[in-house]
Amino acid sequence: MWRPFITTSRKAPMTALHPVTFAATDIDAIKEAEGRLAIFVPQAGTLDVTARRVNRLTRGAVARAVESEAFEKLDEGKAMNLAYPVNVAAEAVIIVKLARRPGVSEARKAGATLAKQPGSSALHVLCGNLRRAEEVAFGYALRAYEYTDQKTAEKTEPSGATFIVNAPDEVTPAFETLKAIADGVFFTRDLTNMPANVLTTTEFASQLSELTSLGLKVEVLEEKDLEKLGMGSLLCVGQGSDSPSKVVVMEWNGGAKGDKPFALIGKGVVFDTGGISLKPAGGMEDMTMDMGGAGVVSGVMKALAARKAKANVVGLVGLVENMPSGNAVRPGDVVTSMKGDTIEVINTDAEGRLVLADVLWYAQERFEPIGMINLATLTGAIIIGLGHENAGVFSNNDALANAFLKAAGAEEEGAWRMPMGKAYDDQLKSRIADMKNVGGRPAGSITAAQFLQRFVKPETPWCHLDIAGVASVKSETEFAPKGATGWGVRALNRLIADNFEGE
Repeated sequence: MWRPFITTSRKAPMTALHPVTFAATDIDAIKEAEGRLAIFVPQAGTLDVTARRVNRLTRGAVARAVESEAFEKLDEGKAMNLAYPVNVAAEAVIIVKLARRPGVSEARKAGATLAKQPGSSALHVLCGNLRRAEEVAFGYALRAYEYTDQKTAEKTEPSGATFIVNAPDEVTPAFETLKAIADGVFFTRDLTNMPANVLTTTEFASQLSELTSLGLKVEVLEEKDLEKLGMGSLLCVGQGSDSPSKVVVMEWNGGAKGDKPFALIGKGVVFDTGGISLKPAGGMEDMTMDMGGAGVVSGVMKALAARKAKANVVGLVGLVENMPSGNAVRPGDVVTSMKGDTIEVINTDAEGRLVLADVLWYAQERFEPIGMINLATLTGAIIIGLGHENAGVFSNNDALANAFLKAAGAEEEGAWRMPMGKAYDDQLKSRIADMKNVGGRPAGSITAAQFLQRFVKPETPWCHLDIAGVASVKSETEFAPKGATGWGVRALNRLIADNFEGE
């Protein structure tokens, strides 16, 4: 059988990627390969060397399938199955429609298709000289995800996939970088999928502290530290919960020594009841995903460290739980932010912006970043406006906004720029404080962004990403099952790679 080129493995803290190996093409081994075989056939129906061998062994079954109306109707990257083919040990032959020189998008989608095929036995993907085989493997790795930590059924090790290529020594290193990104995506998905009684603020901080094994510098600021810093805005959100509020700082120094970092800031509300402004009971269980912004920041930082990015990046996440109690912040209370501005809390369910306000200011005061992006499942209004296809992008800097939109477009992670303007600030005026934390129903996602902008220094390029509609969804997406998507890890990784990494 094939001698595998096994990629470097690391012990994942939670859900591990399905094993992906690469091996050199050996057409004589095809007949005895057990499990499932996958081949690629372009629209024209021409078979490469490996597909011709499978066709010959199965007595023309592949050719008949390719000549069928069913194959003709397949979209690029989709597949059809031949179950229990004759004359081979494999239990199925999967025929994927894909050009021999596919684009990145098509290659990844073909890989995702392979991950969704029925069966759990070993998968042998006959790539031959297929261009971008590493991208096919990346698509497979991204889609072969399932969150099962809370299920009691006995877990079996996934059989994974072996990609049979002509030059495994060239493809394997190319996949290593992609594997690091996929690991980051899985980390984000796991954090976002975890129930709130498991992912407490303390456990979240513990998970992030373990990233020091990858070379990240991780510091956990406790409540006493936040009090000394004057983070009254953040602390008021968690004061009704038994879970202590924290800020976790993750530093990756892969760039030139002394260069200012780029900053990523995430909202980490591990559960959001709405506080005293209690949410309706229906659907409240979904609020385990309200730490999605912090989850994305964590996944990006893991990916950057794993692939040894040549950039200086700092990730900061504010971890709190928003609960009603006798000590909870009340509508009408006035709190003082680290910046010194006072905030009248009109609605305790508009808590994410209170968390981000202090972390944004702290990031600028401590690190003087060359730019920063914050992520948050911030408003239901953005879902009304953009649905579950796009995150809302708000920015004070066209160059940074355009760079992010370009990166998101390249990774096919939906993002759409939204307007900002001083006119919206009038909705945040307070009679008794410097500002209110909500501006009413009109333009709710925009007034939330305007609130955050008050804690961004004019000279700091900044983007706010409202990911309420894309962090966790009710139906499967191209690269993820229903639930947490890991949206943003790929786009932000590409943003850093394309704009902030040295030679």
